[in-house]
Amino acid sequence: MAIIVGRRSVLTLLAGLPLLAAAPVRAQSSLGPGVGPDQDRAPVRYTMTGFRADDDTVLAVYESFDGTTFTPVSEHAFTPPVGLVRDPSILLHTDGWYYLTYTVAGDATAIGVARSRDRITWTFVANVPMLVAGRLEGAWAPEWYADAAGRVGIIVSLTWGHGFTPHLLIPLDAGLTQWAPPLPMLGLGPSGPGSLGYIDTTLVRRDGRVFAFVKNEDTKLVELAVADRPLGPYTVIARGDWAGWGGPREGQSVVRLGDGGYRLYLDAYTEGRYLYSDSYDGFRTWTPPREVPGLSGVVRHGTVLAEYGGSAPA
Repeated sequence: MAIIVGRRSVLTLLAGLPLLAAAPVRAQSSLGPGVGPDQDRAPVRYTMTGFRADDDTVLAVYESFDGTTFTPVSEHAFTPPVGLVRDPSILLHTDGWYYLTYTVAGDATAIGVARSRDRITWTFVANVPMLVAGRLEGAWAPEWYADAAGRVGIIVSLTWGHGFTPHLLIPLDAGLTQWAPPLPMLGLGPSGPGSLGYIDTTLVRRDGRVFAFVKNEDTKLVELAVADRPLGPYTVIARGDWAGWGGPREGQSVVRLGDGGYRLYLDAYTEGRYLYSDSYDGFRTWTPPREVPGLSGVVRHGTVLAEYGGSAPA
């Protein structure tokens, strides 16, 4: 049974006030470099999940210890019981489970969730319905997010047939099976009549602010916006091909590197290439994009999870 709560209750949860009797839902997140105690630790392993370029019903999992060279963990790790496993995003929960969220169909009104202990064997959890008004025509590219306190959410781009707007979902239980209605992220919707808005939103917390790397669906270029809180309002501060990544590009994923820089991974989907680019000056400038060895033409639209600690998990 879906549990519906009001906007005020969700905002209370986001503010960190006690809304639920259960403990806060906390995790390491690929979308939150610098979250909580991890901000002073170097990543010890990077895990990438993507859907196979030759079959968007199959999840592939890779790992790397330098963020550049990835080797297979399982190239046929998971196929959902129904639908696709496009645009997968991975999160490591403090309960020791890895959680996956993904797009189940182009016209879906729900997103998929699965989990795994070892990144090899995955169990389907649920298709989470989007509890919104009106005739929803698509729920695309869900991405995990963890705020400064480690509270978990999912960002998903919704469309009613008139462009995409990123929304934030907040879980109502520690098992990530019950979710509040999605809330729009202000400033990231369609800019006017005919605009397609923004999709593939990934958030990174830095210096007390929230930076959103977003794909402008009108230009197919990855732009940068900033806000003081996850729901916005956001201001787009870098437009067009500002970083020199070119286009079309999508599926951007950002992690913090062990030397203090940040790495952004990109799917050059019309070229069949998988790219990365680094920044060492607070996202102002980026290195020329280079191909991730061995992944071009193999996986699509992946998310990379940076895992922190004294040694790599088994």
